[in-house]
Amino acid sequence: MMRSRSFWLSLVLLGVSLLVTRGWMVEDRSRRLYSDVGRSHQEDSRRFEVTRRKVLYGEDGLHASCEKKYCGRGSKCVVNKDTNQPECRCVEDCKSSYMPVCGSDGKFYENHCQLHRASCLQRKKIYIIHSKDCFFKGDTCTMADYSRLKSILLDLQAHRQSPPSSPAKDRVSQKRFLVEDLFKHLDVNSDGHLSSSELAQLMKEEDLEDDLLDCTLEDLLRFDDYNNDGRLTLQELYTAFQVVQLSLPEDQKISVTTITVGLSTVLTCSIRGALRPPIIWKRNGVILNFLDLEDINDFGEDDSLYITKVTTIHMGNYTCHAYGYEELYQTHILQVNVPPVIRVYPETQAQEPGVSASLRCHAEGIPNPRITWLKNGIDIMPKLSKQLALLANGSELHISSVRYEDTGAYTCIAKNEVGVDEDISSLFIEDSARKTLANILWREEGLSVGNMFYVFSDDGITVLQPNECEIRRHIRPEERIFTSYEDICPRVEGEGTQSCLWASAVNVRDKYIYATQPKLNRVMIIDIQTQKAIQSLDVDPLPTKLHYDKSHDQVWVLSWGDMRKSSPTLQVIPDASAGEEQHVIRTPFEGVDDFFIPPTNLIINHVRFGFIFNKSKSAVHKIDLETVTHIKTINFRNHSCVPQTMAYTHLGGYFFVQCRKNRSVAASPQLIIDSVTDAVIGPNSDVSGTPYISPDGRYLVSADEDSGRIKVQALTVRGEIKLIYDLQTDIHISDLTFQPSFTEGNQYYIYATSHLQTDVLFVELSTGKMNVLKNLKDPITSKDWPWSSYNRIMKDSGLFGQYLITPAKDSLFVINGRQNTLRCEVSGIRRGNTVVWVGEV
Repeated sequence: MMRSRSFWLSLVLLGVSLLVTRGWMVEDRSRRLYSDVGRSHQEDSRRFEVTRRKVLYGEDGLHASCEKKYCGRGSKCVVNKDTNQPECRCVEDCKSSYMPVCGSDGKFYENHCQLHRASCLQRKKIYIIHSKDCFFKGDTCTMADYSRLKSILLDLQAHRQSPPSSPAKDRVSQKRFLVEDLFKHLDVNSDGHLSSSELAQLMKEEDLEDDLLDCTLEDLLRFDDYNNDGRLTLQELYTAFQVVQLSLPEDQKISVTTITVGLSTVLTCSIRGALRPPIIWKRNGVILNFLDLEDINDFGEDDSLYITKVTTIHMGNYTCHAYGYEELYQTHILQVNVPPVIRVYPETQAQEPGVSASLRCHAEGIPNPRITWLKNGIDIMPKLSKQLALLANGSELHISSVRYEDTGAYTCIAKNEVGVDEDISSLFIEDSARKTLANILWREEGLSVGNMFYVFSDDGITVLQPNECEIRRHIRPEERIFTSYEDICPRVEGEGTQSCLWASAVNVRDKYIYATQPKLNRVMIIDIQTQKAIQSLDVDPLPTKLHYDKSHDQVWVLSWGDMRKSSPTLQVIPDASAGEEQHVIRTPFEGVDDFFIPPTNLIINHVRFGFIFNKSKSAVHKIDLETVTHIKTINFRNHSCVPQTMAYTHLGGYFFVQCRKNRSVAASPQLIIDSVTDAVIGPNSDVSGTPYISPDGRYLVSADEDSGRIKVQALTVRGEIKLIYDLQTDIHISDLTFQPSFTEGNQYYIYATSHLQTDVLFVELSTGKMNVLKNLKDPITSKDWPWSSYNRIMKDSGLFGQYLITPAKDSLFVINGRQNTLRCEVSGIRRGNTVVWVGEV
């Protein structure tokens, strides 16, 4: 069926290409668009499925009794008012769309719908044929000759205009005027129709037989008399010369559609006109019509764009225009609303009378949710006072001096336009002599292993409680692994002291910590509850990077092979939180220099795809995380970009790729990949540097470590990328992390370390206000930390934590993020550049 569409479109394109040489036809702006017959066939199959689903499932307001009745093409199900039974009736009219097809009855039809409607009305099967007989009927006039005929006619008409008529605004309008004048010239008797005798008379008068070879003016009737009445109207002549008049109301040039996440939506193009060509849809300049996408895969009879199960990656701008008429387009802005998702901290706490207590509630959603609190089901707003206060737009309930009557269940409620979420934080007020079970659990068990930094250094593993700057546990190098009874860090001959060497570590659901020991070619597993090493896994030589994929409960392991990275490999540890005997799976990927797996957050709790790349090749490879298989390769050759690092935001679904520095260029700009189409949509303006995305996906911070320049961009809820400010600093950034604001809801601070200097940079994202914490001692040298460019990390303490930790060469510094001050220094910890946070905070 679609072969005929492709055939006739190719004929149209052939005519266009010939006529352009004469200087009169419309430019062919999308020549290859309809050349892929296979894709066109897939599109038609999908269109059939959409039509069928509409009937079966009662869309478009169909009566329930029609839900299970299937009507063939050209007909639709209606309920008979007399019998109340569903029956099929022929469609009354078809949408105006010019996609010519040839029927098995030897007639020409303007589009598929017209053919199927005729089949229904005549009660006989009319199908699309794939031969030229319908149009040529054995004559010698070829389509190329016929195109030449029309070109000559326009040339002659142009020469007849003496003096020429007023110049038209554009070539399309100019051609329309010429066709109108030609029609008047051919219509000898001025009856509004061109007959065979009129065309033959002009042929003889103009003496055109020799110029037109095997074609005659009467071929206009043979090819373009669509209703087969033996006469041509001006509208039919418009069609013959591809004169299409399109319109788009001024107030519809921009259309805003708001949809709730998880639902489906339809974007309909408002461009109208007789014989309107097919509609072309684009996102970020990429044509969507022929892409094999899971979520954008149906184009209806009116060429609407169907998006199924909308997510936040779909937000942004979509444009539509008629094929060949890009200058007239409509912009659809798709905004995606998300119901609130909240977390409270702590879930339970016990306090003694007279001390202060805080209950925190973090909420995310689109639009930003409004937070309210109830105590035992009663609104607390009327009771607010100096003793009971709401901070940070209601995200913190602070009680300055608790009393026995403050005991209760405090419910945090977050609400926006599309939903509501709530959770309870319980507070118990009891003196130390009357400890309840809740008090005991909170004080003794909850704090014993959770809400701690686990620091991996030369001297083993240090478990640090940041509030009191207290070392709660020190797992020494000579301690034994539970299953194998080997030393955690075996003694090396010739060395006086027994020391450890670590490269990377990850927290697996607050149950286990996985840490790499590169020189021992293994991954160590620490049980958080017992704070003991329980197992070691042999992996490929020199494991240097770990990532925990929470969506699939997998730990990914990158090994270099040797210090020259000559034989890198990527392995996966499945069921990482299962707690059973673990094993390692080898992936099929070769030459992996690095990989990137997007993080999850409150709104996005499942990630399907990751990326791997080789820093010597201008491409990234998309992989399926569940099946561990290669999906596709995205090339950057046109942008001369060799990828170095990546970041991702779910708002608009953008990947930001930092390119390696080129000797000829001071700083290469970041590239942006649209995750909906997997297309490179160009550079991120002039922004360069390592990209970092805030936990909620709303901010992109790009840090150029050489120049010290930091650019902050906002990702709007419409998928736009906007520069907020550009900061010039003296900090050559090594690492950067985000700290939730304690004074303003849905805002962040950033803390950044230097790979050369002793200062730590603090920036308030909402204002750009900067501050510096000075003299936090020299960082670990790059020579002593060959595993990554992050020779001085900055580690935060989670969603509700107020403490951050950064290592110096021989010590650790704990920062109080709430007060933006140095909390303490912990000495005697050498090369502690691998840190994991464990806890609810």
